[in-house]
Amino acid sequence: MSQSAVDLIPASGLSSLLKPLKLKTKQQELLIRVAILCLVYVLAFISRLFSVLRYESMIHEFDPYFNYRVTQFLIRNGFYEFWNWFDSESWYPLGRIIGGTLYPGLMVTAALIYWVLRFLRFFVHIREVCVLTAPFFAANTTLVAYFFGKELWDSGAGLVAAALIAICPGYISRSVAGSYDNEGVAIFALLLTFYLFVKAVNTGSLAWSLASAFGYFYMVSAWGGYVFIINLVPLYVLVLLITGRYSMKLYVAYNCMYVLGMLLAMQIRFVGFQHVQSGEHMAAMGVFFLMQVFYFLDWVKYLLNDPKKFHTFLRIGVTTAVTLGSVALGVGTASGYISPWTGRFYSLLDPTYAKDHIPIIASVSEHQPTAWSSFMFDYHILLLLFPAGLYFCFKRLSDATIFIVLYGLTSMYFAGVMVRLILVATPAVCLISAIAVSATIKNLCHVIRVKSKPVSVVTAKGTTNAKASSKQGSLEMPIQRNGAAALLFGAFYLLSRYAIHCTWVTSEAYSSPSIVLAARGAHGNRVIFDDYREAYFWLQQNTPPDSKVMSWWDYGYQITAMGNRTVIVDNNTWNNTHIATVGRAMASYEDEAYEIMRSLDVDYVLVVFGGVTGYSSDDINKFLWMVRIGGGVFPVIKEPDYLVNGDYRVDKGAAPKMLNCLMYKLCYYRFGELTTEYGKPPGYDRARGVEIGNKDIKLEHLEEAFTTSNWIVRIYKVKPPNNRW
Repeated sequence: MSQSAVDLIPASGLSSLLKPLKLKTKQQELLIRVAILCLVYVLAFISRLFSVLRYESMIHEFDPYFNYRVTQFLIRNGFYEFWNWFDSESWYPLGRIIGGTLYPGLMVTAALIYWVLRFLRFFVHIREVCVLTAPFFAANTTLVAYFFGKELWDSGAGLVAAALIAICPGYISRSVAGSYDNEGVAIFALLLTFYLFVKAVNTGSLAWSLASAFGYFYMVSAWGGYVFIINLVPLYVLVLLITGRYSMKLYVAYNCMYVLGMLLAMQIRFVGFQHVQSGEHMAAMGVFFLMQVFYFLDWVKYLLNDPKKFHTFLRIGVTTAVTLGSVALGVGTASGYISPWTGRFYSLLDPTYAKDHIPIIASVSEHQPTAWSSFMFDYHILLLLFPAGLYFCFKRLSDATIFIVLYGLTSMYFAGVMVRLILVATPAVCLISAIAVSATIKNLCHVIRVKSKPVSVVTAKGTTNAKASSKQGSLEMPIQRNGAAALLFGAFYLLSRYAIHCTWVTSEAYSSPSIVLAARGAHGNRVIFDDYREAYFWLQQNTPPDSKVMSWWDYGYQITAMGNRTVIVDNNTWNNTHIATVGRAMASYEDEAYEIMRSLDVDYVLVVFGGVTGYSSDDINKFLWMVRIGGGVFPVIKEPDYLVNGDYRVDKGAAPKMLNCLMYKLCYYRFGELTTEYGKPPGYDRARGVEIGNKDIKLEHLEEAFTTSNWIVRIYKVKPPNNRW
């Protein structure tokens, strides 16, 4: 059995420390590996705690607040009530059936951890469990990465993979403390499912196959990204079939994983019968039937024992199978039994599809195509190690390495299509890079440790000259050793720079909760803007409990969870028409918007404005997406009406409809009286760097109810209708 890179590194110091324990060499190696893995586990957990140490223990972003609210409901009322909960505070007046419109894996996992801690007499608040769930599962992911790397290559690659993924920014971005989102547990489930399936293929064990099915079930319960698994695994099986690697091990592994995994996945109400009715799942079903064809042909070949008869039967059988499969697929699609691909699926295959057909998907920043700078920011030297790792995988092809190559190439393509999917590619990049690091260090250490052997040199007279050969060997070996030592030092230097980069990115870029904003003051001090929580607390304390709040969908989850008020739309985005109605109201004149708000029973309107602080992610910068989404349903809203020669402006040269629409009025009301920057005129918008065009704003149907201390959140009360008498 080949030694790993870790085994070849000189460890005389460690050996001397372990001598008093009287352990054998293999036991010493095992102890060292366990110690390293424990350190990596702790590192993965504590490196994600910057946000807790710098701010406080809080939930981040937007979607996690819905998850937190649902988890609170689950621990208070139990699973049955949670599974059948109709939420009347969301999507007024439609409401939302919670159990049938979410992936419950994250909430159930957090609730189970909370109940176990309570059983063990650790009395913690559910918020602390939710805040630390993602770091806990990120640490668990390092263990899975170790065993996966060991299965793919050797134990050294496993240790390197665990260390790389522990601090990789591409993964940390969605697993810091407070990031209580589905991806926090889904990446663990994704990697676990892949590892168990590859293990099942390598061993042919029914136990590993069943374990991979349960891993897939957990992934389905946690995140919609399970579609990647149910398409990658069939692709991998198909490649093995095409390359002549069919075996009973593969047959057992895929059939058990697919059949049991599909039956278990159907228990998730949000998924239901999609595995047999959705076009996105048909590849898995097709490969399943193809496996049965292979098994049947293998059995017929054994029975006939005649190559000519078998080839004849093979032509007839394959033609019949392909014909029947095509007819079944065509009939199923034409009859509507098999649903077509969704818009999100099309947007992965064609990056321009969402922009042209589904603006609500294109409006989300994490759905944009990935820039090269983002790859460098999230992967650093892994971008260079990834191709090297692919080289080593192709050099030692096996069923396992074929899988990781397919995983790496497909996930990197999707990561280029959509920024969010960098997260899915990160485990593959770390594993393949770990193979490159392990193989390279192993080769370099081998060159350093090898002893020179004198080689006999034949002279012109036919005699051997041992002295000449020893002299030649003594000249070559130091050069090789010195070169290998220099390369080894360079490798460790690059890895140290990777660690420094990851720590800096984690601290500065990925540990700031979006609900609490931070900036640098004139003297370099940190300035905190806590306007979001200030506004939501005001809503909770100063508005009637049955008030309905209209805002853009980004803030719906936070208003419901923190303000405890009913919202018109939220981040679920399941009803495009309802969101378009809100977009139409924001883009209309106040009189027209008032009629829409009255039809929706709106009591308060909330907008986010960054003109005072320079906060660029405000509603003015999102306004064109409101226009596009609203115009997609209501043709009366036309984007050119808000542009001037194709330019989006808010100054004196802005379009008249822009200067008088509801969103403009609500954001800039009383702003023309305010001086925001020294040497600039009143009404200077710091986020856009211009003086606003309409300073004399009057409101007829709304009145200002509350504006936060930094003007980031502004709340308006909708006036009741005038007395008709």
